[in-house]
Amino acid sequence: MHTTTGTLYVVATPIGNLGDITQRALDVLKTVELVAAEDTRHSGQLLSRLGISVKFVALHEHNEQRATPFLIADLQAGKNVALITDAGTPAISDPGTLLVAAAHEAGIRVVPVPGASAVVCALSAAGIYAPNWLFYGFLPAKASHRRDALVQLKALPYTLIFYEAPHRIVECVEDLAATLGGDRRITFARELTKLFENIHSLPLSEASEWLAADANRQKGEFVLIVEGAKEVEDNPEQQHLRETLAVLLEELPLKQAAHIAAKLTGIKKNTCYKLALTMRDDPTDEEN
Repeated sequence: MHTTTGTLYVVATPIGNLGDITQRALDVLKTVELVAAEDTRHSGQLLSRLGISVKFVALHEHNEQRATPFLIADLQAGKNVALITDAGTPAISDPGTLLVAAAHEAGIRVVPVPGASAVVCALSAAGIYAPNWLFYGFLPAKASHRRDALVQLKALPYTLIFYEAPHRIVECVEDLAATLGGDRRITFARELTKLFENIHSLPLSEASEWLAADANRQKGEFVLIVEGAKEVEDNPEQQHLRETLAVLLEELPLKQAAHIAAKLTGIKKNTCYKLALTMRDDPTDEEN
């Protein structure tokens, strides 16, 4: 009878090139008793090419809730389990989150085995100065829901990163341009680390035409990197709020200053609090 539980390893696999795999991932996959895979046939072929033979169990978006208790039982029985996805890092716009959360809740050790990630790969090669960026994942498939989501993202000053499938790329890019504006730059990172890898940047206003010019540009898996909203100068209301907060923050804690500023200006407390946070962290505000 086992007296200790097994370990859940969250293992990154290649996103294209077989060489994306790390030595540590190979070592783990060779020693675990069980591999939970998004597509057992795909992963079986991958591990076979890597010279690894192991028992598989399916864990995908349609069965994750049902399969998780059985995998937790295996882990509690002392088996070591590796969680992998079809490509890249599990639980990043891929199945696995429920299993990882359940393992933590059950007191099972969860060990990440880092490696390839399409979003980081694309950002590193895009040449975009982006100290702050937001990875959204896949936008909604339905056009109206996609546009609604983009409206919510429009004012954010962060570089926006999305995944997109080839059959939706044209309409997605059209919605990006229509909702966010054509002046922003977009980087297409397509088929990363694969034979036909391509990284191309241009204004959003030209993106649809560029895609239409060559049908091959619409093929493959995409990472889309879109420039964030440009900061605009404060309007009079914002300037008044900033001046009010500057006085209050000299004498009061941040939360109390934001609360009083909201009462004095009629601006939402949450808005006051967010601006107060930026002013507290901005050395130029301390000097004024």
